[in-house]
Amino acid sequence: MATTLLEIEDLSVRLPQDQAARPILDAVSLRVAPGESVGLVGESGSGKSVTCRSVLGLLPGQAAATGRVLLDGDDVLSLPGARLRALRRKRVAMIFQDPRASINPVRRIGDFVTEGLRAGGLPYKQALERAVELLEAVGIRDPRAAVRRYPHEFSGGMLQRVMIAGALACEPDLLLADEPTTALDVTTQAEVISILARLRAARGMGMLFVTHDLELAAAICDRIYVMYAGRIVEAQDTGELFARPRHPYTSGLLAATPRLESDQPPHGIAGRPLSLAEAPAGCAFAARCPRAIERCADGTPPLEPVDRAQVACWRAQEAVHE
Repeated sequence: MATTLLEIEDLSVRLPQDQAARPILDAVSLRVAPGESVGLVGESGSGKSVTCRSVLGLLPGQAAATGRVLLDGDDVLSLPGARLRALRRKRVAMIFQDPRASINPVRRIGDFVTEGLRAGGLPYKQALERAVELLEAVGIRDPRAAVRRYPHEFSGGMLQRVMIAGALACEPDLLLADEPTTALDVTTQAEVISILARLRAARGMGMLFVTHDLELAAAICDRIYVMYAGRIVEAQDTGELFARPRHPYTSGLLAATPRLESDQPPHGIAGRPLSLAEAPAGCAFAARCPRAIERCADGTPPLEPVDRAQVACWRAQEAVHE
């Protein structure tokens, strides 16, 4: 694709705590083109949600961020308040993982979906008609009645559809989907993924899809970034990543995924995931890695090109020839 919609360049984020600065992200770089779906995959605590929130300028108040977060060339980290609010209202929207924690329980569904439209100056009746259209587009039955109902009257899957409708109300250029199917059963997950894929294609939006599930990312993403302990450790086209994972962490995630077509049981990754704040010097994955060597404990491997991938591993070139 010719242009870049979102480009994060060397984003590092620290939270002051006592006399020290606690790191959350370290030199994160990724890009999303118009109409492209990009996955950001990793275990809980790896920094995926913080990366997403940086695009909306929703970092914690005391956070110290360096690097750039460019949306159509505008650096979100340096935008004044008025322009940042306009960006959130018109150009980028976010779907959060828990709709019941994100939608006001005492307001009607119609109020939630029309909020951004009315903030942009659209009259109430027109905004309500638009809400009905959006609810119908995401598969809500009887949308004219739905706009008058309250969140507790919907199942989790239906409420997540309402979240999607609200996010799409102002026709954003970029959609951030932060674990949008985590609390849903498998069948409802598939329905939500299908809705997102269909609406993204119809509207030509870029999408950053955050998940801990590589298989789920493969169902909707053109490219995937794998994150571990606040750093990107691998980036590849989706098909290539599944066929030839380059980083041991990516291989571990794939091996831990149950497969219907295989008789082999899944194998979990030994140890526990680390946040960047508690990661030791060197490669944060070294203590869990079956390929670790002495060098892995001494220095952090940079993210570098390996064939058609980008990999942060001292032994990535060796893996190419194995």
